[in-house]
Amino acid sequence: MNNNGQYWDIERRTVMGHWRLLSFALLSLVSAGIGYGAEQLTVAATAIPHAEILEFVKPELAKEGIDLQIKVFTDYVQPNVQVAEKHLDASFFEHLPFLNEFNKNRNQNLVPIVPVHIEPFGAYSVRVKDIKDLPENASVAIPNDPSNSGRALQLLNRAGLITLKDPQNILATTRDITDNPKHLRFTEVEAATLPRILGQVDLALINTNYALAAKLDPTKDALVIEDGHSPYANYLVARPDNKERPAIKKLAEVLNSPEVKTFIETRYHGAVIPAF
Repeated sequence: MNNNGQYWDIERRTVMGHWRLLSFALLSLVSAGIGYGAEQLTVAATAIPHAEILEFVKPELAKEGIDLQIKVFTDYVQPNVQVAEKHLDASFFEHLPFLNEFNKNRNQNLVPIVPVHIEPFGAYSVRVKDIKDLPENASVAIPNDPSNSGRALQLLNRAGLITLKDPQNILATTRDITDNPKHLRFTEVEAATLPRILGQVDLALINTNYALAAKLDPTKDALVIEDGHSPYANYLVARPDNKERPAIKKLAEVLNSPEVKTFIETRYHGAVIPAF
């Protein structure tokens, strides 16, 4: 073979090699579920029920060319921090009182997009079977963030265990208790930790997402629970600079669809209630 033939053969093999690498790269993207030309949308969520609801709508968004990436968190602070710092696009885990406190304390301006569901807040115990049997000087654990600790005290007020100066104050603290006939002893704990210390206290006020993750059934295991008229609907949340982004608007639309309403009702059996 002459030199020209050798050069042509080398060039052909080089081109074929590059084509194989490009084909492999494209195949890898497709197999990873990214899809050529899909718009990526990253959303922070807690595992149950938020991430489960997002997983349910993921195929529908894919039909619209949106690749929904769900980032699961175990706490209530980092999801919003990551969105505010533009590492993620949106969050889905919180009610408005919590969002308002976050914005105030962190000097942020995250915005609610649509309400999706309500998680009735409950009081749990492994030591007593009836709230009336709660003993004198009982130890009571409540969440340590202001919006949820106030929510816990409101529930105890409605149950007749304490009296609050202003029962409508969503940011009530233990200093706002005007009557405590059983001399309950309160401890404030990070919300995610409450299920793990349930056996160490007489009563724990637990957010439903953490109760479900701990295999508690709010409709059966809670001694006291909020009803469906709770003002604490959980919202999809974004930033002012991306709230009008078509992908976020589409996610909001799908989260408020009849299909999601049915999914929530059939999967959670009243432990989670649609808010739309």
